[in-house]
Amino acid sequence: CVPAENCFVPISEIIAVEETEPNKKQHNIGKWQKMAKLHAFRVYYVKKARNHRWRCSDVTFWCVDEHLCNQWIQALKELLEMQKSRPKQLLVYINPYGGKRQGKRIYEQKVAPLFSLASISTDVVVTEHANHAKDNLFEVNIYKYDGVVCVGGDGMFSEVMHGLIGRIQKDSGIDQNNPKASLVQCNIRIGIIPAGSTDCICYSTVGISDPVTSALHIIVGDCQPLDVSSVHHNNTFLKYYVSLLGYGFYGDILKDSEKKRWMGPMRYDYSGFKTFISHHYYEGTISYQPSKNTLGSPRDKDSCRTGCYICKKSEQQLAEQHKECGLKHEEGEEEWKVIKGKFLAINAVNMSCACPRSPKGLSPAAHLADGSADLILVRKCTRFDFLRYLVRHTNQDDQFDFPFVDVYRVKSFQFTSKLSEDNESNVMDIGKKRFGQFCRDHPACCCNIVNSTWNCDGETLDSSAIEVRVHCQLMKLFARGIEENCKDEAAYSQSSAEQLL
Repeated sequence: CVPAENCFVPISEIIAVEETEPNKKQHNIGKWQKMAKLHAFRVYYVKKARNHRWRCSDVTFWCVDEHLCNQWIQALKELLEMQKSRPKQLLVYINPYGGKRQGKRIYEQKVAPLFSLASISTDVVVTEHANHAKDNLFEVNIYKYDGVVCVGGDGMFSEVMHGLIGRIQKDSGIDQNNPKASLVQCNIRIGIIPAGSTDCICYSTVGISDPVTSALHIIVGDCQPLDVSSVHHNNTFLKYYVSLLGYGFYGDILKDSEKKRWMGPMRYDYSGFKTFISHHYYEGTISYQPSKNTLGSPRDKDSCRTGCYICKKSEQQLAEQHKECGLKHEEGEEEWKVIKGKFLAINAVNMSCACPRSPKGLSPAAHLADGSADLILVRKCTRFDFLRYLVRHTNQDDQFDFPFVDVYRVKSFQFTSKLSEDNESNVMDIGKKRFGQFCRDHPACCCNIVNSTWNCDGETLDSSAIEVRVHCQLMKLFARGIEENCKDEAAYSQSSAEQLL
């Protein structure tokens, strides 16, 4: 059986095999001219390009023996059937309003044909209002699907994540309002087809925001565990998040930008500049529990990549906990550390939060599945110093190398605004009493706010006293983490192939 070109492909990255007609040019050259009929089959496979981009390519094999050709087709299809991690049936939610309102077109033109090629059946729901996908996930039989795919931005992913995790906890009898509850791991994978204004989660877990690349990761059945953090207030569940929980600078940007959605993605630049000029700081108390069992630190420059040994170690520890004590929590026995001060920004990240504008992200060494979050505290400083800190998100310099920046790897933390005095119902009264002093600290800003807003994965969250806990590998994505760059990303390593053509 002779291929049209030399091509080494691991069976794990073959998309589909189908019978086809031989190429006429090949049929009419040399000794094949005299042959009455050629038989051929086409192999569709993942071709890796630069910057983590994947594309669907194909190669045609042909021969004169029909029986031999059919044997090859059958053998390859049997090998593909053995790839048990691949999805066969998916539930797809499309947000037609997010980003540039291109979600439906992107799915129909770029993604659906690939799913069809890979013989994946889909049930598609085009969402009509906020929380449509979340509510629907509590009603459908989710267990008949191999995964749930969301087409949209980070907001759409958050909605699907809340619906899926919430449904699993409900079916398992877990009270989400209990901040110390042992949540049940969600084994139904989520796939992200980026089609929003911001696609931070996709970028941080795949390395690029590209619908075709993400679709191919889903097709080959990639699986990336992901930490999820829960946010509570007074024993009441508020939100889950997987990337950023930010108070102060990033919370103020989001709150202001929500009023300017008519500007499109440009609203973030406008609100960012406005927030930087305002230079608000907020006083409060942070208590946190260090993540003692997690390998590495936020400043070790050890980035999370495909097959990350730090995340693998956490996975082993999690399995041991399940086996030995059913996820018994010993948080109360560990020491809490307390920090009081005035902060321009309080950020807790479960991943690097990388994006095209900030290729390293808010915490370059944060890991996707190590059971911890990186807590970044930016204390009150001058505008010039804060600008120096922000600029370092766009270059290779150590962004934590400032006397006013502290970073800790934690498994849980609590924050209480000084103005709330642990009683959110009295926030306005307290604000009135201290408003004069607050504005004396900001003589140039004419501010009329006493508390910031939390930026919780791109959604606003108003609470001046919260409790946050990281749940190790609570959910799984159709992804494999960011692969290491190599000189020739389009070439496949023969040694890494499970099966070669």
